[in-house]
Amino acid sequence: MAKSIILAAGKGTRMKSETPKVLHEIYSKTLLGYVIDAVNGTELVDENYVIVGHQAELVEDYVKTNYTNSKTVLQSPQLGTGHAVSMVLPYLNDYKGEVIILCGDTPLITSETLKTFIKAHRDMNSDITVMSAVFDNPTNYGRIIRNADGSLNSIVEEKDATPEQKAVKEINAGIYCLNWEKIKDAFSQLKTNNAQGEYYLTDIIEWGNKNRLKVNAHILANNTEIYGINSKLNLAEATRIMTKRTLEHFMTEGVTIVDPNTTWIDPQTEIGKDTVILPSTYIEGKNKIGSHCKVGPFSHLRGGVTLDDYVKIGNFVEVKKAHIKSHTNACHLTYIGDSEVGANVNIGAGTITANYDPLSKVKSKTVIEDNVKIGSNSVLVAPVTIEEGANVGALSVITKNVKKWSLAITRAPMRVFEDWVTKRLNK
Repeated sequence: MAKSIILAAGKGTRMKSETPKVLHEIYSKTLLGYVIDAVNGTELVDENYVIVGHQAELVEDYVKTNYTNSKTVLQSPQLGTGHAVSMVLPYLNDYKGEVIILCGDTPLITSETLKTFIKAHRDMNSDITVMSAVFDNPTNYGRIIRNADGSLNSIVEEKDATPEQKAVKEINAGIYCLNWEKIKDAFSQLKTNNAQGEYYLTDIIEWGNKNRLKVNAHILANNTEIYGINSKLNLAEATRIMTKRTLEHFMTEGVTIVDPNTTWIDPQTEIGKDTVILPSTYIEGKNKIGSHCKVGPFSHLRGGVTLDDYVKIGNFVEVKKAHIKSHTNACHLTYIGDSEVGANVNIGAGTITANYDPLSKVKSKTVIEDNVKIGSNSVLVAPVTIEEGANVGALSVITKNVKKWSLAITRAPMRVFEDWVTKRLNK
């Protein structure tokens, strides 16, 4: 199994944020999380080394909390990308396999692309393989300069490129696959003879060629996958690209997205065939939506939601950490959180599951069994169970369990004062 080194030490000044760049989120996952998940998803890498620097404690805590096969390595001071990789030398001194190097701010990279890249490295019998891309406008990118036989000669930064080299449209995508045993010595021999006074990772190409190693480049099929995040503008654009990719996937798999321009769905969500997603719907986090469901318009699923087949979630309905069984409707102005909802349930407009106690800060569960009917503008104060077939009258506040096939109602009796308006006007 291979190892990965993920560069995540940068400050991200252009983000203009107190949050480390790699911990900014698209939907409910961090940029770094997308990269680690893509690497893990190849099933070719068993250990990740995340290089941390700026606000290292926050990044370390994120990695430790979310990934058992990943560890952080501190880079301090930060002396360039080549120096960052050298921080891992003590951990991989005796390692003889492949190492993948990539950046923690490229959330659009996919497991499939990384698997293809590693396979290409192996098929070419390379010692160093650089991922490249072909851009119509390669301005500001390092150019890939190949030898006559197609192998990689060098990576030339634009400021150092000749007019002939600037005309090259193949650029460095910033992802590397190395045969570590042959390459590791390069990182103790890099020089800082450049304008920035830093140790550049790209210098291993020259080192590899001088040491007569096999150095190659592999062209990326989809350029958007290497889109890096350096600003909030980039973050919004990456979110747009990811959303478009996700919606196109769902539509090719038989999901109807009525208006892709106003629909946002987290790629961690699963959706069954013949489900319809109506406009202005926002779905974030890990959710599982069955077949023949209808969600929207103006619906919000916040993660941890399972909708069985034939469920309807309508306009201005918010759902979080809830399992809703088949043929259940919640069509208007409703909040369902931390709940188990049965089949053939109808939830009236304005219903709220009051699941959070702000004093104890405890969230409790609401259970609504099969065939229950909840009247409009009702509040179900958790923990509470509405048993099978029970009805809750409109405008009720339910604080106790309701038994099977019974009616629960808490509103005050209606009172009518005849001629009240007339008397008031005649005063």
